[in-house]
Amino acid sequence: MEPLGLVVHGKAEPFSEALRSLVNNPRYSDVCFVVGQERQEVFAHRCLLACRCNFFQRLLGTEPGPGVPSPVVLSTVPTEAFLAVLEFLYTNSVKLHRHSVLEVLTAAVEYGLEELRELCLQFVVKVLDVELVCEALQVAVTFGLGPLQERCVAFIEAHSQEALRSQGFLELSAAALLPLLRSDKLCVDEAELVRAARSWARVGAAEQIVEAWKCHALRRGDEARGAPCRRRRGTLPREHHRFLDLSFK
Repeated sequence: MEPLGLVVHGKAEPFSEALRSLVNNPRYSDVCFVVGQERQEVFAHRCLLACRCNFFQRLLGTEPGPGVPSPVVLSTVPTEAFLAVLEFLYTNSVKLHRHSVLEVLTAAVEYGLEELRELCLQFVVKVLDVELVCEALQVAVTFGLGPLQERCVAFIEAHSQEALRSQGFLELSAAALLPLLRSDKLCVDEAELVRAARSWARVGAAEQIVEAWKCHALRRGDEARGAPCRRRRGTLPREHHRFLDLSFK
């Protein structure tokens, strides 16, 4: 009887570095992405992306025809975040940065990369600070990341004055703001909380006016296409102003 075989492993680091050298390398690549608002070209390899991620398997499932295949446009993901996703898919590791980790987390959620999502969540918790916490809360609420939302709310409760005065607080959506308004653990008095909520509402109102002017300018074209003008996600519906006791007078 033939003895059972034994799986042996070579060194992982040279293998990982060899694959890392293929990230965004046009040599041997067979797919090109046009990424972000800046429309940056990023090169990759179909077989590797497809075997590592179901999202890309579906996206790239059609066999490319003869000649040069058309670029795949991914306009909503920033280039830096997309390159981090590729780095993870190629090497199963990634270098995260405080300034871009939430964009990488967003991409990981949208592409169904659970392991990368967990790595990003762990990193966010480690680097959470006053400047980052409201943006992190917004991402948590948007994608239903309950544990991260709880950590963000707890951090804001412990650093209420600084957090409520941050730019990130003014940019919260209504859905992300409400858990803070309902908290009874914020370390500020009611008057300061009301001032913060009014500042948030004024910013939202100003942006809503801008969006209204845009809609007015495009109304004829929108109506012709049957596309209604939508309110910005971050602003409260008018009926919710009474709940917050906000006045624009």
